[in-house]
Amino acid sequence: MAVLTVIHRNKTSSVAFEGQPLLDELLKSNGFFIPHPCAGRGLCKKCRVTVSGAVSEPTPAEELAGSRLSCQIRLLGDATVTLNDAEDSVQITTDVLPTPDALCPMEGRLGAAIDVGTTTVALRLCELSSGRTVGEASALNPQTAVSADVMGRIDAAMKGELDLLRRQILECIGSLLKKAAGGRIDEVDSLSLTGNTTMLYLLTGREPSSLARAPFEADCLFGKEERILSKKAWLSPCINAFVGADVTCAVLVADMLSQSGTTLLCDIGTNGEMVLKKGDYLFVTSTAAGPAFEGAGISCGCGSIRGTVDRVWVENGTLKAHTVGEAPAVGICGSGLLDAVAAGLKLGLIDETGAMDADTLKVCEGVELIGRDIRAVQLAKAAISAGILTLLETSGTDIDEIDTLYIAGGFGSHLDPKSASAIGMIPTELSDRVKVLGNAALSGALATLLDTRNVSKLHEICSSAVSVNLSGNPKFNENYVEQMLFC
Repeated sequence: MAVLTVIHRNKTSSVAFEGQPLLDELLKSNGFFIPHPCAGRGLCKKCRVTVSGAVSEPTPAEELAGSRLSCQIRLLGDATVTLNDAEDSVQITTDVLPTPDALCPMEGRLGAAIDVGTTTVALRLCELSSGRTVGEASALNPQTAVSADVMGRIDAAMKGELDLLRRQILECIGSLLKKAAGGRIDEVDSLSLTGNTTMLYLLTGREPSSLARAPFEADCLFGKEERILSKKAWLSPCINAFVGADVTCAVLVADMLSQSGTTLLCDIGTNGEMVLKKGDYLFVTSTAAGPAFEGAGISCGCGSIRGTVDRVWVENGTLKAHTVGEAPAVGICGSGLLDAVAAGLKLGLIDETGAMDADTLKVCEGVELIGRDIRAVQLAKAAISAGILTLLETSGTDIDEIDTLYIAGGFGSHLDPKSASAIGMIPTELSDRVKVLGNAALSGALATLLDTRNVSKLHEICSSAVSVNLSGNPKFNENYVEQMLFC
């Protein structure tokens, strides 16, 4: 029997194995989770490791990547692997709106609001009697080791990995609670959780086949209490299978129902959810934007870690870039990617079809975008802009009627509206009507934690919703094709 030595966070572990397993599979089965946005196809390069010993020769995918990828390596005998900790320092948006003046909190002394996102998990711990923040913590969602997107995780759950996915997220939440509470997790009495419909299914261990098969009607939309980590937990309600509790929480904090005018909310990320408030109704829809805006699937993409390019602009006819911590560039995140494409268009280095004059677009030293990266941005931005246009057409709304465009989500908190309009992701007419909400999902979960009267408001939001299905929708299909061009 051979032995794999694993070095992770300055700790060494030994794993015995037989046969010639994939390194990634052996690591996963022993509790070591590495992000695989490309589902183990060797495309995303996010599972880089340092490995020595008896291992297989590099595959074609690894030769292109220029590094060893855990999803491609087979163990042939004794070996040693060192896991990369770079993503542990990722910067995740935990900013929330101010604490409400009048409190009607959940039970107990301490409570936590938790946003279970597809890519990240954010938590804020509060003293319930005063609303005072006691601590906060955030992390990458460990389920990215299985898949970057919800459909990949649904598929994995239906193939027998539901228990693994549930264990991953529960362990993550438990770890964040422990960190925020200074180890005193037993003192936390109540939880208020939000997330998209799939994330709540996986969190509670529900079999998600209803989300994967026609007519795609969720058999549970939550909006009720459960026991999570042996604590009383409120799970905010979802609108449908693809517009989840994260969106109802965002609508709550934007106070859209009480406004007399017409407003639009976009939560832009791996999934793009949109809500148009017109009259007494909320027209809602969801589109698969893909993980490009999270930095996944991009040749040099990464999360917001030290050294990540997060802003790009044109200065004296050339591209200029800023990195997190002003450190040497190590990659590019979603906001930087959006800026870079907008700047490339401005300089004529990228044309409206996405073609480039050169083989690559050099953003700065060490960071270049290739044709596949530009294509990923086209696909993502087309999905968002086509979703917006279809929502407007379905509801009979003219773009000039919209008073405010609310942008929610971690990526949305950092994007430049002018770059977003420059590439055609959001209508140009709305670029000066944008209001950024930050992590609106977490804000909504916190608002409910500290004021239970918001429970009825969340249910009212759901009952006011009119779902607009984009699947097979001829308007959406036509808009999607048209919006593939940069404009």
